[in-house]
Amino acid sequence: MDFNNVVKSRKSVRNFSDKKPDWREIIECIDAARYAPTAGKNFTLKFILVSDEELILKIAAASEQSFIAKAKYIVVAYSDPTRLVNLFGDRGSVYSRQQSGAAIQNFLLAIEDHGLSTCWVGHCDDVQIKTELKIKDNMELEAVLPVGYEEKKYKTKGAKTKPRIDLDRILFFDEHGKKQMKPRKGMEV
Repeated sequence: MDFNNVVKSRKSVRNFSDKKPDWREIIECIDAARYAPTAGKNFTLKFILVSDEELILKIAAASEQSFIAKAKYIVVAYSDPTRLVNLFGDRGSVYSRQQSGAAIQNFLLAIEDHGLSTCWVGHCDDVQIKTELKIKDNMELEAVLPVGYEEKKYKTKGAKTKPRIDLDRILFFDEHGKKQMKPRKGMEV
C-alpha cells in the first residue's frame, strides 16, 4: 500500500470479526517497530504476543474495555528505561517514552498495511497486567494492542469518517500562534 494511504486510512478499531489472523503477520508488524528512532542506539521497547484466551479475558478486564476480549491476539508493549536513565539521567525516561511512541506508531502503520486492525489502549491496570504477564516492576507498560480483522458493519448511506483536526490549528511559524511564515529575503511575493 502507498505510505500516504496507510497513514490516512489507519484508524482505531473496536469491532473484531471471529477470523483469526496469522500470527506471523503480527510478528512482521512488531518487526517494523524496531526501525523507529532510538536515543543512544538503545531500543527500550519490548513486546509480548498474547494468544491465550484466558489471558486475553484478564487483560480485557484489567483494561475495562470489553471489546479487547473479542480479539484473537493482544500485543502488549512495555519498556525498560534503565539503560537510558543510566546514560541520560532523568531525561532517559522521557526518551524511552518518546521512542516507544514512535515504535508503536510503526507497528500501527504495519498493521494497517497488512490489512489487520487494532486500537491503541492506554487505560488499564498496569499492575494487574504486569503481574499476569510477569513483567518486572521497574518496566513501564506502554500499550495494550488487541489485533484482529475488523468486523464490517453495515454503513448508512452517506456516512462520513470522523474528520481530523485542521492543519492550520496545529501548525505555527517561528512562535506559538503565528499563522504565516515570514518570507525569506529575495522570496517576497
